[in-house]
Amino acid sequence: MDGDTVDQLMDDWKREHPDLDTSGLGVTSRISLLSKVMAREDKRALAALHLAPWACDVLLALRRQGPPYELTPTDLRNATLLTSGAMTTRLDRLEEAGLVRRSLDSDDRRSFIVSLTDEGRQLADRALTARLRMVDRLLAPLCGDEREAAAGLLRKLLIKSRHD
Repeated sequence: MDGDTVDQLMDDWKREHPDLDTSGLGVTSRISLLSKVMAREDKRALAALHLAPWACDVLLALRRQGPPYELTPTDLRNATLLTSGAMTTRLDRLEEAGLVRRSLDSDDRRSFIVSLTDEGRQLADRALTARLRMVDRLLAPLCGDEREAAAGLLRKLLIKSRHD
């Protein structure tokens, strides 16, 4: 297998600081670079649907709830890791596009429920298909066992990072 730009970085640090263990940079630098690649490819995959990645994230968060495809704004913020202000702006745009609707929560008249419209659900399904094709293309060099191993190792890192 050919080397990558991180291999060069690692070689440079071994030469300049042989006394330091820089092996962790081999992992974190690759995660950082892959994050940028995935963001670029996600944007490209969704462009054909005229959908921004943030909009896709909101629609898919609702879609994966199952019928009636709804969440409170707080639950939606938690599912998409957005701030309250950002979520309000995004919901305004999605509602204007006819992809979601907001209605008063019958259990708590001070709160709203956000739900997918039929058009929003159909677009969410198309977006999920586009995103999964992109993911399969990016992960094509890995066999099933390698994908599972990578997912497990990344899960372990994420869980540990939440506890620190």
